[in-house]
Amino acid sequence: MSTPNVACRSRPIADAENAVRDALAAAGLAFDDWIDIDDVIADTARLALECGIAESVGFHSALNRDLARWPADAMTEDQFSAVVGWQLEIVRSERRQRSKRRSRIEIAAIRDALFWLAWRLRPATVRQLFYQAVSIGLVDKTEREYKGTVCRLLGDLRRERALPFEFIADNTRWMRKGVTYDSLEDALRETQRHYRRDLWSGQPDRVEVWLEKEALAGVVMQATDPWHVPLMVTRGYPSLSYVHAAAESIEDADATTHIYYLGDHDPSGVDIPRFVEESLLDLAPGADFTFTRLAVLPEQIAEFGLQTRPTKRTDSRSKSFEGESVEVDAIHPRTLRAMVEERITGHLDADRLDRLRVAEAAERETLSGIIERLTA
Repeated sequence: MSTPNVACRSRPIADAENAVRDALAAAGLAFDDWIDIDDVIADTARLALECGIAESVGFHSALNRDLARWPADAMTEDQFSAVVGWQLEIVRSERRQRSKRRSRIEIAAIRDALFWLAWRLRPATVRQLFYQAVSIGLVDKTEREYKGTVCRLLGDLRRERALPFEFIADNTRWMRKGVTYDSLEDALRETQRHYRRDLWSGQPDRVEVWLEKEALAGVVMQATDPWHVPLMVTRGYPSLSYVHAAAESIEDADATTHIYYLGDHDPSGVDIPRFVEESLLDLAPGADFTFTRLAVLPEQIAEFGLQTRPTKRTDSRSKSFEGESVEVDAIHPRTLRAMVEERITGHLDADRLDRLRVAEAAERETLSGIIERLTA
């Protein structure tokens, strides 16, 4: 084993070791098939001390499939920061010593840090993970780093089955296929599994979330789907037919519709909400609705410390736009979901929601009884 020229840092090693040990101890309660993780940690610490972290950089690669089974909250924020901080320490050390090309050690550290970010933020788009990597100083804010480093390494991790594919959200490509069943029992079991009462039935309000980018749909759906809220993806400027269908739905609703919009802070991104709201008013003048731009707002750029990018001057609307642009992808996935969920739950009556859930549970039991009688 060669000893690279990397200084030993005992404190980051100890912090990371303790963080991993604590998280495994907590998660280990749920699993009984762990390998001897104490030996792995001991070997990691020994290699780190002897080789200046070099050969231990990818220490968890063989364990990734098991690590991926932890819930995302298996680590505290401090533990997670310690583990990722360990990789950052390696990257900074290697960066100070290299002339041009990254060393194998630095690439391995970036790869490991990306694994942990994807594990923690699941599901997240590659673009979101890139912005988070930039915000902690893991990679530079360039398209070359995005495509050549982040996209490439996350692709490698998935191809090697080290990172579960479902951790990366991508709703831009999908197929259409009718729903079929193997039997009546199969259909009833699926009905029981998916059966949900309409939480908004009888409520004075209804909510829709509109999203500029289809790639983020899988991320935002984590906040909308549990509350039965429609997620309307515009893919930039929506077509007139799309807005017309939405307007008819709003006009037919027996409640006030509250629309919350998520989009980029750039010349087109700030104009799309205007287009949507004006089109809805034109197509459904009698509709009862409110329209609120939820993100990205100018004040959120400073509040969340969002990464910016140069504004595209080729956009015809750039003349009236000031400053740099910010993609909605730059918002931390958890923050984005929390923002959406907070607005949704603010429109629900808690007491009525509790009664609905009791009724829903009872009706699931009824379905279970039907299935048992059918298969008896």
